[in-house]
Amino acid sequence: MDKQHTERPSSGSRTMVGILRNEGYAINRKKVQRLMRIMGLFSVYPKPRTSIPSKNHKKYPYLLKNLDISSPNHVWCTDITYIRMKHGFMYLTAVMDWHSRYVLSWRLSNTLDSNFCIDALEESFSLGKPKIFNTDQGVQFTSSCFISILQNRNIKISMDGKGRYLDNIFIERLWRTIKYELIYLKEFESVDELYQEIESYFDYYNYRRPHQSLDLKRPYDIHSKT
Repeated sequence: MDKQHTERPSSGSRTMVGILRNEGYAINRKKVQRLMRIMGLFSVYPKPRTSIPSKNHKKYPYLLKNLDISSPNHVWCTDITYIRMKHGFMYLTAVMDWHSRYVLSWRLSNTLDSNFCIDALEESFSLGKPKIFNTDQGVQFTSSCFISILQNRNIKISMDGKGRYLDNIFIERLWRTIKYELIYLKEFESVDELYQEIESYFDYYNYRRPHQSLDLKRPYDIHSKT
């Protein structure tokens, strides 16, 4: 289901049932809906969300439309994605520099509380500070604890529009890349194994993997110019 959703994020539960049945799975829509909720998968006319908005939390406007982001540390962004394992699942969050695509920090968690997002955010500041920080409207990123960390550093807060999959497109591309280059190729037996593989992958991604969008430079090559 996660692989299908990554390939076709517009697929809803009805489409997912049809695809799974065609692949030989005896499954009904009620079970698919339950599994999609657990995995945080929603069709992208809403955005595929692992973070769910809270009606009680303040939302901030999207500041990146038509913005010329031409240098590192102008805009950072973050998001959460679902990671399957052989037995069970985990959630992965990362903080990324928008211009260089450099992954500044990341964390794994078996729950969708705010703590692992806050830990990743605080670690990222060891590498600098952005002028603008972009997130979706999920409760993890609109919580007072998360927002106050940004406000105390005088960082402008930007949030994706509701249902706007493309507003945080570069970190969405990061999730697609790591899933096709790592997650879908292996069956992870333990959290320790998953952690080590992701750690190794992000080292490769930052320091060795050339990016076509960066004229075949590595994220480190661009980010280190700050």
